[in-house]
Amino acid sequence: MTSLREPTPLAGLRADGARTPVPGAASLALRPLLSGPRRCARVIAVFPSAVYLEYRSPAEPKVIALVSSDATRLPNAVVVAARSRELPFGPVRQGDEAWIGDASLEIPALRVRVRRWWDPSPVLGPISAVRLAHGADALEAGSSEAPFGLAGHPGPVRLADRCAAGDLAQAVDAAERIVGLGPGLTPSGDDVLAGLLISLRLVGGSVLGGESAIWLADWIGAAVTADAGTRTTALAATLLHCAAHGQAGAEVSAVLRAIAGQEPMAPALRRLLGAGHTSGADLAWGVLAGCRATLALSGAAAQSRRATA
Repeated sequence: MTSLREPTPLAGLRADGARTPVPGAASLALRPLLSGPRRCARVIAVFPSAVYLEYRSPAEPKVIALVSSDATRLPNAVVVAARSRELPFGPVRQGDEAWIGDASLEIPALRVRVRRWWDPSPVLGPISAVRLAHGADALEAGSSEAPFGLAGHPGPVRLADRCAAGDLAQAVDAAERIVGLGPGLTPSGDDVLAGLLISLRLVGGSVLGGESAIWLADWIGAAVTADAGTRTTALAATLLHCAAHGQAGAEVSAVLRAIAGQEPMAPALRRLLGAGHTSGADLAWGVLAGCRATLALSGAAAQSRRATA
């Protein structure tokens, strides 16, 4: 007979009834929010490996991911030192009131104190055109059999094509058409856009002649985040805002470092593709589209420089 595992408490109660805080490592994307004054938030979703909290404000990020050490590390995450099999968030319930700020995060069943910060924007450069082409080929080969969430849909292909051509108007139109497309907390269309924006901005900033890629990221990012709060989920909207600023999850960052030749591609891509049902593959698709576009645009810029030399 199988018995139910009891949740492993992350923090105990002191004699005075206060909850002993546990340490957490937070993304720098959350620093303005977590370092500010305390404000009220609400638990909007609970999973064995993550709790999502939302607070009402005009500024992003509006959603914070409180995650276990073995969970996907999103760019808006606070990580605690417990694995999902220990059920650290077992006592937390959807709808619980929470408080964030003063370098801490509090839920009735849990209190986390931020002790460390991690950077969601990896440093990649410089990357040569040859290195970028090789990295993009490795990414494509390693992810070709992954379950892409928008397989057969013309939207992502059109978006990638228009980005590579440097066609701003059509690229923005294609991007806006896939915001919120697909089911789940992070729809496939949003994951594609997040991967694309991160890649255009970070890879574009590391390649000679990548200014056009960054320019595309600026305009596409502004377009898809303008009304994301009404077109997709709260979590996906926050992740689009993070991506528009070049802030990536740990798994995407590892793949970008692999493209830059800083670490092996296979293990980094395996971790990314293991994220969610199709989220990892959708993100990888967007990263690849951004790399191909950056390569095309930087090549066009190099030809222009030679022609005017």
